[in-house]
Amino acid sequence: MARKLSLEELHRISVQEFKEAEKLPLTVVLDNVRSQNNIGSVFRTGDAFRVERICLCGICSTPPHRDIHKTALGAEDSVEWKYYEESIDCVRELKEQGYKVYAIEQVDDSMKLDALPEQLGEKVAIIFGNEVEGVQEELLPLCDGSIEIPQQGTKHSLNVSCAAAIVLWEFFKILKK
Repeated sequence: MARKLSLEELHRISVQEFKEAEKLPLTVVLDNVRSQNNIGSVFRTGDAFRVERICLCGICSTPPHRDIHKTALGAEDSVEWKYYEESIDCVRELKEQGYKVYAIEQVDDSMKLDALPEQLGEKVAIIFGNEVEGVQEELLPLCDGSIEIPQQGTKHSLNVSCAAAIVLWEFFKILKK
């Protein structure tokens, strides 16, 4: 019969060990995400897959914040983050630093998440948009492409924190190789 693993058996690393550990060459950009709970969830998922950093843009709240901490459970202390007043400034900076930037958005020429190429670039950034409006239209021309999560239901949308978890897992599988 199966049993839950103890904290010792999980071999969790400390915040300091996390900061020193090799990171997935992936930066997450949150474009005007309004819910602190969603932001906290993205931090927690970013910690799980050891992303390089999270860029918080526009109306995103920043740590320390009680509601971010409620879902991040301390991941806001382990994952590096930076705030940008304007999302476009963040994307331009990433492009100047040699990142391939992809919007997670439903557009007419989006790639399906389950059909991503094995080579996405050495340094990759992915943008998740506002809970209602998605990724800002003005950011799309700056991106190297858009990626869409295939869906078959009636809503054709996911909560941003759920979408982030799905996308980060797929990128983890590709970029870890």
